[in-house]
Amino acid sequence: MPSQTILVVEDEENILELIRYNLAKEGYRVICAPNGEQGLEAARSELPDLILLDLMLPGLDGLAVCRELKREPETQDISVIMVTARGEESDVVRGLELGADDYVTKPFSPKVLLSRVKAVLRRRQIPVPDSLAVIQIDALTLHPGRHEVLLENRKLDLTFTEFRILQKLAARPGWVFTRGQIVDAVRGEDHAVTDRSVDFQVVGLRRKLGDFSHYIETVRGVGYRFKEA
Repeated sequence: MPSQTILVVEDEENILELIRYNLAKEGYRVICAPNGEQGLEAARSELPDLILLDLMLPGLDGLAVCRELKREPETQDISVIMVTARGEESDVVRGLELGADDYVTKPFSPKVLLSRVKAVLRRRQIPVPDSLAVIQIDALTLHPGRHEVLLENRKLDLTFTEFRILQKLAARPGWVFTRGQIVDAVRGEDHAVTDRSVDFQVVGLRRKLGDFSHYIETVRGVGYRFKEA
């Protein structure tokens, strides 16, 4: 049974109880807070393993809470899953760029919520990858040091930008990256790339990956992620 602590920050009592019940049934220790101020206080005092954070909170909203959490050394490493209403794609992007790990959209099924929670907690145990470490996923091998990608032992002819995008995504399977985060990863070498051009680069990258292209998943209105095995 899980022993991790999860903080749920949600102002709608019925949703709060639904989340609390399903998490407790799975064996998690659950702490609840009805607003952003109490959520911050609980995060600082309890230091949970994960926070389920509603964005539409009275007073201090979820984005402000996330910003504070990631600003403070004691809480910056706590995993955060945002809980959002439909049509809040811009807030999702802002939250991910502030450091949130994932999001779920209301209305959601308990099974979907639990799968997201388990995935984020599982990734929490994985150390941050070495930027020069070889990445091996199924038939795909990426050698950062040699700037080389092999697919079924066949070398792919990737541009600098395509390589960096693939490296960014494949290094953290399951993680959602916004277009802005991808731009930052590529622009580090002073190569010109914009949010809009990321989409064109991904189209070209998928074409070169062929039957392996489905591993790069589009997260509508947000960005991209590499399929989790």
